[in-house]
Parts: sequence; C-alpha cells; structure tokens
Amino acid sequence: MAFNHLPAAMHDALGPLSVMPVTHSVPMAKKQRPSRPPATGEDRPSPGEVLDRLTAGGSRAARITHTEHLPPRAGRHAVWPHRIRAEVISAVQEAGVEHPWTHQAEAAEHALDGTSVVIATGTASGKSLAYLVPVLHTLLEGAEAANGRGTTALYLAPTKALAADQRRAVRELAAPLGNRVRPAVYDGDTPVEEREWVRQYANYVLTNPDMLHRGILPAHPRWSSFLRSLRYVVVDECHTYRGVFGSHVAQVLRRLRRLCARYGADPVFLLASATAADPAAAAGRLTGLPVREVADDASPRGELVFALWEPPLTELHGEKGAPVRRTATAETADLLTDLTVQGVRSVAFVRSRRGAELVSVIAKERLAEVDSSLPRRVAAYRGGYLAEERRALERALHSGELLGLSATTALELGIDVAGLDAVVIAGYPGTRASLWQQAGRAGRSGRGALAVLVARDDPLDTYLVHHPEALFRRPVESTVLDPDNPYVLAPHLCAAAAEAPLTDADLGLFGPAAAGLMPQLEHARLLRRRASGWHWTRRERAADLTDIRGGGARPVQIVEAGTGRLLGTVDEAAAHASVHDGAVHLHQGRTYLVKRLDLEDSVALVEEASPPYSTTARDTTAVSVLETDIEVPWGDGRLCYGSVEVTSQVVSFLRRRVVTGEVLGETKLDLPPRTLRTRAVWWTVTEDQLDAARIGPEQLGGALHAAEHASIGMLPLFATCDRWDIGGVSVPLHPDTLLPTVFVYDGHPGGAGFAERAFHTAAEWLTATREAIAACECEAGCPSCIQSPKCGNGNDPLHKRGAVRLLGELLRASPGAPRAPRAADPASGAPPDADSCDGSGGPTGPAEPAADTTGEDPRGTDG
Repeated sequence: MAFNHLPAAMHDALGPLSVMPVTHSVPMAKKQRPSRPPATGEDRPSPGEVLDRLTAGGSRAARITHTEHLPPRAGRHAVWPHRIRAEVISAVQEAGVEHPWTHQAEAAEHALDGTSVVIATGTASGKSLAYLVPVLHTLLEGAEAANGRGTTALYLAPTKALAADQRRAVRELAAPLGNRVRPAVYDGDTPVEEREWVRQYANYVLTNPDMLHRGILPAHPRWSSFLRSLRYVVVDECHTYRGVFGSHVAQVLRRLRRLCARYGADPVFLLASATAADPAAAAGRLTGLPVREVADDASPRGELVFALWEPPLTELHGEKGAPVRRTATAETADLLTDLTVQGVRSVAFVRSRRGAELVSVIAKERLAEVDSSLPRRVAAYRGGYLAEERRALERALHSGELLGLSATTALELGIDVAGLDAVVIAGYPGTRASLWQQAGRAGRSGRGALAVLVARDDPLDTYLVHHPEALFRRPVESTVLDPDNPYVLAPHLCAAAAEAPLTDADLGLFGPAAAGLMPQLEHARLLRRRASGWHWTRRERAADLTDIRGGGARPVQIVEAGTGRLLGTVDEAAAHASVHDGAVHLHQGRTYLVKRLDLEDSVALVEEASPPYSTTARDTTAVSVLETDIEVPWGDGRLCYGSVEVTSQVVSFLRRRVVTGEVLGETKLDLPPRTLRTRAVWWTVTEDQLDAARIGPEQLGGALHAAEHASIGMLPLFATCDRWDIGGVSVPLHPDTLLPTVFVYDGHPGGAGFAERAFHTAAEWLTATREAIAACECEAGCPSCIQSPKCGNGNDPLHKRGAVRLLGELLRASPGAPRAPRAADPASGAPPDADSCDGSGGPTGPAEPAADTTGEDPRGTDG
C-alpha cells in the first residue's frame, strides 16, 4: 500500500471566463439609478417585489422555471435547564434572547447530562447558543477551581472564517462574565507569540480539524493541561465532513479521544449540523460515539421566496455543434449588479475561487456605468486571502458598508451575516443540505428573503430547475463517509503511534479494520512493535503522511519563474491536469502560463501572460476489476459493486477561445500514467438487451458513453459528492466482464462511499439519469444532458437517443420493476419498432475500441 499517492478531487471548472453576449438581456443596472438600502424593515421591499424587479424587461421572466413560496413559521419557546448558572442566563438575556427555543433547551439538557448530542436544525435556528450555554456554564464552574482552569472546551470549525466569527460571538455573549471565559483562536493565522498563551491560559480554544491534526495532537504534551481539563468538544457544521475529508476528520477525532483518555478526560461531543437525514447516525460515524439527535426546529422563520433560474441559450455553439447556454457566472454577475442597484444586501455563492473573483469583477464594471460610488460596495470573498483581508471583508459586510459579496463556500458555513435580503447561488452546490445552508444566509433576522438558484449548463442543474420536487419535496441527503478506508486509516494509525505507542486495546477505537492494517504498517517499516505497543519509526512527522483535505502527497508549488514568488499550491493528484506544461493558470485575477512542470521537485514554473484561450487537459482511462463484493441481476445484465484499479494518463491539452469555447488546437503531453485503487459501481448489458433497445454496434459506444456522462452528472443528487469526486469509464466489451459495461468510481484511493451509495440507489439514480437525458431540448446532446466538461475523449462518440433507450431497457429489468411493455423513445417520439438511429442523433462510425478512450477522470482541469 503506497501512502504517497492519495489524490483529492478537483473543484468544478467554470467554463468560459467572460460574459457571453446575449442581445436580448440588458442588466437592470443600466436602466435604474442606485438607491441606498432602506433604513427600516418596514420600508424594505418584499422578496416577491425584489424578484419582480429582477425579471422586469426583456425575456428575463422566462428564465424562471419555478418559484417556491415558503410561508413564515412561528417559534416555540421553552426555559433553560434549571442547572444553568444564573449569570449565564443573564448574559444571554442581555444579548437579547429572553427565552430559548425548545430545541435549544433540549440540546443543553443533553449536554449537561454528559450525553453527546447533534443539533440538526435550519440555518439561523440558534444552534450556536444551544451549545454555548452549557459550555459557558461549565467553564464558569471550572474557573472556580484552584488553578482557574478547571474546565476547558474545544471548538472545531471547517473554516478559519467561521472560527473567527464564533470567537467574536463568544466574546460578545460572555462579556458580562468577565475574564472567566477566555476564548482564543488557534490556527495558521495565530501569531507565534500568542500561541503559548493560548496553550496555557485559554479555556475555550477555537480551531479547525487541520490544526488539530498537524499542530495540537502531535504536540499534545504542550497541551496537557488543556486536554486534561477538556469537558466539551464542539463540532460545528458537521454535515460538511463527508467523503474522504469526513473520513479523515473522523480518525482525527478518534486520535483526540485517545489522548484525552490518557490524560484522564472523557469529553462530551456537541455537534451542530444543517438539516440532514439521520443526523445521529452520521454524527456517530464521525465521532465513534453514540449520539442523541435534536432535529425538531422550533425557531421562527420569515417568508422565503425561492426561484429556480435557467440561463438562456446563446447563438454560440460548443463541442460537436452543441447549443451553449449563457454561463451561470455571467447571469449571477448580472443579478448581483441589479440587487446592488436596488439597495438589496446580497451574497452570491459561487463554486470556485476563480468564479467568485469573476463575478465580483464583472459586477464592479457594470456598477461603474451606473454610479462611480457603487463598485466599492461589492467585493469578492474566498479562501486564499490573507487573514486581515478576510476579517476586513467580514466587518464591512456586518456594518452594511458592502451591499454585495461574491463568495465561495468559505462564507456559507455559519458566519452570522445579519440583515441580508437575498442570496444568489451560482450552480447547484452539490447537496440539498448545502443548498438550504446557503439560502438560509438571507433573512436571518426573521424577515422575508429571496433565494435564486442559477443553473449551470450541466445535467444535474438542468434536471433540478425542471424538477423542483427533487429540491423542495425530498429530504436532504445522508452524509457519506467511510472511516475504515485503509488509505485514510493507515496514516492516522501512524500518527497515533507517534503521539503515544499504540496498544492492542487502542485498536478498537479506530474501527474494525485497524488490527488488519498493523502487519502491513510493520512490513512497510512505518511502525515497529515493542513490549509497550507499536511505535513510529521514522524521523519525519507522522502527521505529514496525509493532508486531510487533499491526497496526502506533497502538493505542487506554483512559482513565478522570474521572481521565485510562490503563488500557491495545487494537489499532486490534480497537477497533471491543471499545471502541465502550457496550461493556463489563473491567480487573483491574473493569468499565467505554465512553462514547466517538474514532477520530481513538485514545482510548476509559471510566467504572467494574457493568452486569448483557456486550456483543457485530455486523458485516457482504463479500469480493471479487482474484486466484486456484491452482484445483483438486472434482467440478463448485472449491477455490481466492488474494488477496481483505474489507470489514467494525461496525454494532451486543448486550447479553447475564452468567449466562444472554439478549439484552437491540441498539444501532446508526455506525462506518466497514474494508478488508483478505489471502489466502483458498474452495470452490464447483454446482446438481447441491446437488441430490445434497438442498439446496433455502430451506436453502442456512443450510447454507453452518453449514459456514463449523464449518470456521473446525476449522482450528486443521491450521494453527498461533487461531480469532480467521481469518474467513469464505458466500454463496449470489457475484458473482465466480457460484456458492454459502464463503470462509475470514487476518485479517491480506497473509495469515499459514493459508489456504494450509487449501488444502493441505482434504480432511482439511473431513472433520474434517463429522465434528464430524455427531457433535454437539444437534438443530439449538449452540456445540459450528455456532454461532460471533463471528458477525456472529447465527448466523442455520444448517442443521446441510444442512451435513453439503453437506460430504459436496463431499468425495465431492474429488481422490483414491473415488466411493462417498451414505450416510445421520448427523445424522438418514435413508436417502439421504429428505427430512430439514422445518424441524426449521434455517431454512426465504429463502436469504441477500448476502455481507455472513453474515461471521465475525476481530476479535471480548471483552465
């Protein structure tokens, strides 16, 4: 088992970097004069009025495919547990909270009883207060100890911004309690001179899982007094810990529990989550402990108007002549501009750092045409900024100095931005939990709010804006994580052994797979067994074996060739596709060309440039089946789940004109192949099924390929993953199955749980996939249905109608499906016996010859 190749998935690519011209769309900013935000709540326009203004003129109203009205809801009060100290209740009342909501009081009661609890209620429902009240009560009790530090608490946030925001909230709430509550942030931004004070004197330490993994646990002797007194561990926004990242965090928490036990502490875990399916089970997998859930949201809610917005088609054409929609980036920039002109305080959530910068730049340019004072009231907010820059932006948003903010998910997670009136979401964020988390940023003071989801040009977004029931009538997803993944577990066992020798009694804490890994770690000479247990044998730090947010291998540094200045880093797994020789790299609004990628030294040398094109990597992919864990019949075919080995190689890159996407040329690359052992779901079809679906050899490759692309695009609706977390391959004749086969695999060593979720929801998942393809208004396939932005084979061949018929035949034979007669092809309207494969719906050339020509690799390019 190699621990130096643990790839992480890429962020979603944005596509064109400029606003596409749409002659019938004129931003409202050019038609209105700006207005200051109304001073009072009574003067604020209602969410419906704001939406009406956004859709006034042109054909904008036609872009709204659905509007959902969520009525206001009254709150239900309770009383705090009688055990809470009077001065804590008084401090809460001074903060303006006379009585708690019933879920807050219930959660506090469990915490005081010493029971770990997860609070899974809506945004702005007061989750923070629910855990802060018992924490403050206990810290005051501890402050009366002889050393003044009889009790401590640890707070974990997924982002630095959230930890900083929580410290501000704790300081304000605890101000009447004097210096008995001493909160302090301990992260990468904490000055060195302050760190010793935090270790010795702070009794409420706010940090993140990364710092706990690399900074606190390996140095636990210096934290001994803090850990010995640890009573509570708060895990905020715990629904974000999913997939491989969540699996890493689960093992970090087990290491924390082990060290606390050695110091005589047994902390209670208090977890806060957005609304989620079965939050107690998810919290239990994360902590390794039994956890009670509090999920009945008793807080009041203002009216929410939620609009689904589909950008219009343009006159441009993309790959294979497919129609192209206006980008979600351009639409979002228009909406943020218009909201700012209205004086509506808004946040636009964008999926990538580059997208956040672009939306801000475009909005500023358009606002300058209206009023020279407006551009300064819009800004971008994303990870990668300096700490002082982030804090300044947060203060400006709190004060109302900023009217509009274009932000990544760094602002999604719990930062208390009071007074927002509208949220624009550029592209489905991947899960319903995240969607509601982002929408809930507006209307946090109980007022009405507007949320707009702007669809990207991909299968999932297109499906959702035309199937609103999938968003508004279905529960949020279960959180998927797998702490027993050996590629996750092994480096944490090494880190634990470096912190204190591992004993047989410790192994049960780390899960059932731990004991079986120990001989392998000994054989690899990472651990050595002695009488006291297993010991770490290397000079280097064991915690550096893995990056809990990335793959664990050394990241590639991006260095400006002329100056030697470090611009940033990229995961080693993503480097082949994103910073290869000749790649276009964007950093803080500036464009660079990669002159040379040095894999041996993990450095990409770049020079600033202004090329009129972006770059897209192309790769080949092959999959071999290692072991089939589960296999169920689907008619004559099979649905399987098991272990696979994926071999991929970046072989070339395309240069595309920025605005139009036109391909300007292809350049070959000489990069080594990469191998990934992971988990996959796959399905096969037989010759009889192909005959029933009227798919001949000339359409087979395109039908399989199209079904693969669309199924990858739809899986995030059923598993808490992103399209870039998974990959796929389709093969007309696979050597291991000896049948036409489609694979969808986790893009992480050892798997992340996504393929397993796909296996268990296969009928629903593939039904939605078929519906998404069939309902698309294009003729032969486009990015909204079967084209993929990260296809290693240039989206060729694809056969839209063949994919619809193939999936229909497969689903007709799925377990439990009724044996209904074959229906007409919804993509063509042809009767069952008609031949619709006349060449107009897809390729008519030979079927695909091999697996390595049709892969969709999870490590795509952002160029």
